[in-house]
Formats: sequence, C-alpha cells, structure tokens
Amino acid sequence: MEEQKAPKKPLIYYYVVTMLILMVLNALGLPGLLQQKPTEVDYGTFLTQISSGVVKSVEIHDTQIVFVVKDESGKDSAFLTGRMNDPELVNRLHNAGVQFHQVIPRENSPLLNFLLTWILPIIFFVGIGQLFARQMQKRMGGGINAMTFGKSNAKIYVKAQTGKTFVDVAGQDEAKEALNEIVDFLHNPDKYAEIGANLPKGALLVGPPGTGKTLLAQAVAGEAQVPFFSISGSDFVEMFVGMGAAKVRDLFKQANEKAPCIVFIDEIDTIGKKRGNGGIGGNDEREQTLNQLLTEMDGFDGKKGVVILAATNRPESLDKALLRPGRFDRRIPVELPDLAGREAILKVHAQKIKMNQDINFNAIARATAGASGAELANIINEGALRAVKCGRTLVSQNDLEESVEVVIAGYQRKGAVIAPKEKEIIAYHEIGHALVAAKQSDSAPVHKITIIPRTSGALGYTMQVEESEHVLMSKEQAFNKIVTFTGGRTAEELIFNTFTSGAANDIEQVTKIARAMVTRFGMSKKFDMMALETVNNQYLGGDASLACSSETATKIDEEVLAIIKQAHEKAAEILKDNIDKLHELARYLLEKETITGEEFMEILAGEQNPQSALNK
Repeated sequence: MEEQKAPKKPLIYYYVVTMLILMVLNALGLPGLLQQKPTEVDYGTFLTQISSGVVKSVEIHDTQIVFVVKDESGKDSAFLTGRMNDPELVNRLHNAGVQFHQVIPRENSPLLNFLLTWILPIIFFVGIGQLFARQMQKRMGGGINAMTFGKSNAKIYVKAQTGKTFVDVAGQDEAKEALNEIVDFLHNPDKYAEIGANLPKGALLVGPPGTGKTLLAQAVAGEAQVPFFSISGSDFVEMFVGMGAAKVRDLFKQANEKAPCIVFIDEIDTIGKKRGNGGIGGNDEREQTLNQLLTEMDGFDGKKGVVILAATNRPESLDKALLRPGRFDRRIPVELPDLAGREAILKVHAQKIKMNQDINFNAIARATAGASGAELANIINEGALRAVKCGRTLVSQNDLEESVEVVIAGYQRKGAVIAPKEKEIIAYHEIGHALVAAKQSDSAPVHKITIIPRTSGALGYTMQVEESEHVLMSKEQAFNKIVTFTGGRTAEELIFNTFTSGAANDIEQVTKIARAMVTRFGMSKKFDMMALETVNNQYLGGDASLACSSETATKIDEEVLAIIKQAHEKAAEILKDNIDKLHELARYLLEKETITGEEFMEILAGEQNPQSALNK
C-alpha cells in the first residue's frame, strides 16, 4: 500500500543553480581575491620611489594608485597609495620612463545587472517569507498543511493497492453483504443502468471504535479494484473560514476525474454535526464545510461510479440533512462481533502467527465477550509477544489465555508486596464472588480465580466465561449478576466483620446494573415500563441522562437501593450456608494464588481434597 510520491527534481535543475552561484561569485570579485594584496604607503613615498627610478609600472584608479617597485635583488613588490590632486604626476612618470596607464572601470553585463538587481532580492525576500510562514504555522499548531489553501490532502491509493479484500474482514458478515452490492455496481454498472436503478450515493458505516469500519472501506476498494480516496473529517477543519469548503470541492473534483472510485471520509461527525445552535457557540467554518459537502453530494452524478463511504461512532450527532435519501441514504451497522464472529476474527489474525496445532479459538472467543476486532487482534499479538518472551517459537493456548487477562486487567505485578492479612482478605473476597456465582442457576461458570495483583489496580479477580452467547438478559440474570458482585464484600463482612476499599469497583458495577434495571429495562414493579433514562453516545461509553422529575429521581434511588440490599442479603445467605467451603477454598487459593474453574468446582463438589491437592 504505497502513496503516490511527487517526482524528484531533474539533475539539470541542480546544474543550473550551481552555475548561477559561480557566475555571481565570479562577478563579485572572486578573481581579485586570488591576487596578491599590495602594501599601502603614503603619497610622499610614492614620489620618492619615482625620483629614485625604481618604479617599474603604475596603475591609476579613480581613488587609488597601484605601483610596482623592483628592489636590488630584482624582485617585484606591489604598493598602494591614495590618489592626490597632482597635475604634474603624468609628467613625472613620463620623464622617469615609467610604464603607466589609467584603469578603465569594467561594467557588468546587462544580464548580471538584472540578476543582481531584481532576481536575487526577490529570491531573498521569498525565502525570508517562507521561513516566517513556517514559524507562524508551527506556533499556531497548524503544521505545514495549515497554509495549503483549498487542497483536500486526501491519501490516494490506486486500484488493487489497498492490500485489503473481504477475506481480511471477519465477524461482519451483514456489513460485507450490504457493501457487496456497491462492489457489484462498480464492476457491472450496465446491468443496473439497464433496469434504471441508481446506486446509493453514500453509505454510512456506524459502530463502536475498533470494529473495522476503515478496514471495510478499504476492502470495498480492494474488491472493486478502483482508486480509493481516504481522508479524515478533521482534515477539513481549517483556521480560515471557507478553506474547509474549498477542500471539499477539491476532493470531489479529484474523485470525478478518477471515477469510478471510492471516497472514504473517516470520523465524519467532525464536520457533520447538527446545525441550528441559534448562533450560540456556533462554528461558521464547520457549517460552511458541511453545506459544501451537502451541495457536492447533490451535484455529482452517481452513475459515474463515485461512491462516498463515511464512518462514525456518533451517529446521533449527525445533521439530518446529511442522512436523507440521495446523500448518505444507506446506514450499515458495524457492531461488536458475536461469538462466531470473534472466533473468525481470531483465526484471521492468527494466520500470520506461528501457533500450536491444538489452539482452541472458541475458548478464547467465549472469554472475550464484548471485545472489538482491534482488541482481538491485540490479544493475538500479546500472545505472540509472550511466547517470544518465554523463549518459545510457537504460541500456545496458555499464551492466549494470559493475553486475554493482560488486555482485560493488565500485566501481573510480580514485585508487589502485600501484607499477609490483606492477602487473606483478598482471597476470601474472590472466593466470595466465585462461591455465590456457583450456587446460582442463572450465572456464568467460574473459569479462573486469582489473587495476583495486576497493573490495572485489581488486587485479584474472578473470571466467569459464558458457555454460549446471549443476546438477551432476563431479570433473574441481571439480579444474579448483582448478587455475584456483592459476594466479595459480603465475604469480608462475614469472616472479618469489617469493610475494605477492595469492593470499590464491585459497588460501581452493582449500582450501574441496578439502575439500568429500573430506568431502562423496565424491571421494576414500581415504574413498570416507563423509560426514565436516555442513553447518549451508545458507541462511546453509553452515558445516560435522566428524563424525569427530581421527585421521580428520588424514588429511583430508593428502588435501586432496595434491589442492591436484596441482592446483598441473598449473597450473605448463600455464604452462610456454605461457610465451610468458603474457608476451605480461601485457604487453598491463599496457598496456590491462582486456581482454575475445574479445581474450584471439584473442591466445591467434594471431589477433591484441598490439602492433598496442595501436597501434590
């Protein structure tokens, strides 16, 4: 994938510049610098030398006299004196038999005079201007491109050089199917024109970060084998009003010249935000750029084969005029991959990595629910890095499992020193989570328990892995999740009769799930199916804002608290009923520091004696 480079300057260019420099140096007296410099004397010495008959030759200049004297050894010496108002000088020289002459001033050629008078000053001032302009751009933070007025600066990839096809995209089958129609049109436009159908001018790729929106756009260009223009929405943002609009015009001009082609605008929400702020906090440059984009999309002929693809993770912020039919009239979701999609993505990225034959990608996919394609690629790479670090030439299953934990919780803090009492509290805390999860029906199985601290700040964690993918969450499942989260703090209360700060993250998760049950999922009898919260930026964290009165907000807090208290009581009841297993498993974890879900379930079921396992 290479960008088109500007051609280098021909060699003759450098020859011409060198010759001009030599000509100027020669005209400015370079030969004179190579001559011997005469000794300066007074005018009286000059007259005395003439009278003595030792002066050999004299050159009379406008302001000075240069004369050559032959000494007793026959060696010539040059001397210099100032010219005086001496009417008898010519007679003296003539009577003394000295060779003398008046030096005629040499005039420069008209071409050299033109170069010295006009060309060199212009070059000098242009160079100074460029230097000041670059310094001003750096201070303004605009970089070199801040003054490239009206140029789109789009990266252009010629056909078949994006290096990507649909084979490189996994886990997005629905998006690929929707984009296949665009590829088919670019390959066979006649069959669409015959029936009178028009291809959508624009397609908007919408989804969370890291799901492969840019990769999909490159794959479309690779499949269709047409030029691919790639530009970010931020590239249109300029320091001068009107420059962004000029860049839009230039981009569409280039696209029409290279049709059929694909124009990809990444992060289009930068210039496509909703208008109508009433003049408060508005942005004239951004709005002019958006207006120009709307005009250009209306103006170009879709039958030429110019397809506009755009990507954003903030579709709710886009202007309605941008999404109407005739512009971006096709919206293609690029969501987080499901279980099968995650497994396919892992296999695609694993093709370039040397791995053992017994790798279970399905197990890794089940352990990475909610991961994006970029995160899955990072997991494969982290596994390869760990294999190299351990001195192996092949990636093992253990490497990938550890890389999952690295991405989720960070690297192990092997040098961390934790007091024995605190380590014991952490062990009971994690076993509390695992024991509560295992004793509930609607709960994911425990996969791993560890009390080794991680760089993310976690002092330990309990990993649960679903056996299958779920697209819905029942009220019982949501409530049991809350019960599991409260299990750690409940174990601390039950065994040590105290509270610690170790449950801070658990408390955040408990509150978040309980509030969602009440305000968004309609899982509260008091509020029934009333929507009390709206989600903002669903692809960027999903922050929610209340859509109710302050009195209702107070009742929401009471309902959320009631759910949490009920879950807390259920967790305490489970742990009290299994107090012996809590002690048994906590001591085993304290010694081993990390145990698998299989070991945990065997001890819990009484199939394995913890003491005998430790002796092994």
